Amino acid sequence: MEKIKMTTPLVEMDGDEMTRVLWQVIKDELILPFVDLKTEYYDLGLPNRDATRDQVTLDAAEANKKYGVAVKCATITPNAQRMEEYKLHEMWKSPNGTIRAALDGTVFRAPIMIDSIKPAVKYWKKPITIARHAYGDVYKATEFRIPGPGKAELRFTGADGTQQSATIYDFECGGVLQGQYNKDSSIRSFARSCFNYALDQKQDLWFGAKDTISKKYDHTFKDIFQEVYDTEYKARFEAAGLEYFYSLIDDIVARVIRSEGGFVWACKNYDGDVMSDMVSTAFGSLAMMTSVLVSPDGKFEFEAAHGTVTRHYYKYLKGEATSTNPMATIFAWSGALKKRGELDSLPDLVHFGEALEAASLQTLNDGIMTKDLCGLAEGITPTPVDSLGFIRAIRERLEKKF
Repeated sequence: MEKIKMTTPLVEMDGDEMTRVLWQVIKDELILPFVDLKTEYYDLGLPNRDATRDQVTLDAAEANKKYGVAVKCATITPNAQRMEEYKLHEMWKSPNGTIRAALDGTVFRAPIMIDSIKPAVKYWKKPITIARHAYGDVYKATEFRIPGPGKAELRFTGADGTQQSATIYDFECGGVLQGQYNKDSSIRSFARSCFNYALDQKQDLWFGAKDTISKKYDHTFKDIFQEVYDTEYKARFEAAGLEYFYSLIDDIVARVIRSEGGFVWACKNYDGDVMSDMVSTAFGSLAMMTSVLVSPDGKFEFEAAHGTVTRHYYKYLKGEATSTNPMATIFAWSGALKKRGELDSLPDLVHFGEALEAASLQTLNDGIMTKDLCGLAEGITPTPVDSLGFIRAIRERLEKKF
C-alpha cells in the first residue's frame, strides 16, 4: 500500500512519562504504516524544557503559528516535588499555558462517546463541548499572604499619570489577598473563537458569568460577548438556525445538568478548568476527552485533555503491564491529521483521520477496552487489555479500512 502523502508538516510536541511512551507506540502502530508523516519535532519533555530554560516551548508555539496545526503530548507542570525529582533549575510554567498565551487561543474540549458507556447524567444524549478562555484570571493572579492587621488597596496608574484607587479590606488579622486581571482584547478574541467554533460545529453557544456580583470584571465578559455577537455574528447565527444564550453561571450549570447536550459551553478560565473535568468524568473518563486549542486567526493545536499518567509510568519502569487508555492521544493525532488535510486540500489525509477514529471506536464497541472503561460498560462483557494490546486491536481494524 502506498502511504498517504503530506505537503505541510505538523508541529509535533512530545511530552512526558506514560503518555510519551504511548506517543511513540501510536506513531509506530497507527500512523507511520499508513502516512508518509511530516512533522517539525519539539521535545517538550521536562528534562529538555529544563535544559533549554523552556525556550523549546516558546519555539514550539512559534512553529504552531507558522504551520497552523500542531499535535501535543501531555506534559508535566512541575511542583516542588517535581523540582526535586528532576533536579530542575526552575519551577517552569505550564507548557499549555505558555502556548495558549502565545496563540491567544481558546481551548475546546468534548467527550468521545460510545454506545456501551452511558453518561452519569441521564439526560445527556449528545456531547457537550467546553470552551475555556485560556488567559488571565486566577492563573495569572498576583497573591499576597497578609501577616497581620493593615489596609489592602487596589490602585491603577494610567499611562497619563491619572490614578484610580479603592480599599479592598482593612485587615484586623492575618489573611490572603489576590489580584486578577484580564484584557478586553483577549476577551474579544475568546468571544470570536467561540462564535466561530459554534458555527463550524453547527451548535448553539451558551455562556455564563457572575455579572450580578462582579459588576465590572464579569460584566465586562458579558458586555463584550454581546457586542461581538450583535455586530459580527447575529445574522450568521440566525441564518444557521443557532442560538447564543447568556445567563448567570449558576443558572447555566443547572440548565446544563437538565439538558440533552449538543452545544458549546463557553466558560471563563477557572470555570472551564473545573467544568471540563466534571463533564468528561460524567461522560465516562478524562481519557475519553478531545481537546483542541484554537486561535482567533485559525491556528490549531490538538492534545489530550489529561495528564502524563505518572502512576502507570512508574509501573512501566518496573516492567509491569499497564492499561493506560490512549484514546485521547489517538484523537489528538487524528484531529491534527484531519485539520492538516482539510487546510491542504488532501482528502486522503482527512479520510485517514476519520478511519483512525472509526477503528478506535469500533474497537471499544467490540468490547476491547483498557481497564478504566471496563467497569463503566453496560450491555456487553468487555475484554480488558493492556495499552499495547488495545492499540494493536485498533490497527487490525484500521488495516481493514485501507
